[in-house]
Amino acid sequence: MQKFLLVNLNNTSTKLALADNEKLLAKKVLNTKILSIPGVKRAIRTWNFSYALVGSVVPKKTAIFRNLLRSRMTEVTSDLDLGIGIDFSDPHGIGADRLANAVGVSARYGSPAIVVDFGTAVTFDIISGKGVYEGGVIAPGLGVMVDYMYQRTALLPKIDLEEPVSVIGKSTRNAMLAGAVYGYRGLVRQIVTEIVAKLDGKVRIVATGSYADLIAAKLPELQIVDLDLTLDGLRVIALRNFNS
Repeated sequence: MQKFLLVNLNNTSTKLALADNEKLLAKKVLNTKILSIPGVKRAIRTWNFSYALVGSVVPKKTAIFRNLLRSRMTEVTSDLDLGIGIDFSDPHGIGADRLANAVGVSARYGSPAIVVDFGTAVTFDIISGKGVYEGGVIAPGLGVMVDYMYQRTALLPKIDLEEPVSVIGKSTRNAMLAGAVYGYRGLVRQIVTEIVAKLDGKVRIVATGSYADLIAAKLPELQIVDLDLTLDGLRVIALRNFNS
């Protein structure tokens, strides 16, 4: 059975996985800001694989994997066999992570579906009941919004995100948490509601990414939390393009 190296290279973190035809076998997470060839070599030194599939939205860091993996590496683009249709004005402009999410949700949960990915930005990607990627929505990420308040104001502190004690904050920190978490749930609920109204059939709504657990905890619209969705989408793409 073949084994693949899967790479989900995003602005904040880079997720690596070793996978075979059926499942993810091992996972590691690296900080994208300090990503380097020696660091990647250490992370995968015990992994044996035939091919590597890299889904990157950080072009400057993609070169690390090109130099390290060379002919064994393929990059995710809309030109690959994805197993889904694409109805988008510029297919090459779709982020690799969004393509992987669309493939992953179709393979694991069917369609129509919405993937809400809580990364540096929060993305909403829509797959129609016919299995076609229809586009989506991009909004500022939760962490970005909170960091912006800290960076752009003189008195607001830097906070770590967690469930607020109450919607009425009794301290500056708790007031910021309430605004961030409750406010973000409102943003997600409204966007999801508007998208669902445009789709036919029972829509599966799947959350993934850094803050998926936190936001989904009290947001029933997010029916499923699947933190491995992007990597598993990459696995499905690898199978369709490399399996022999």
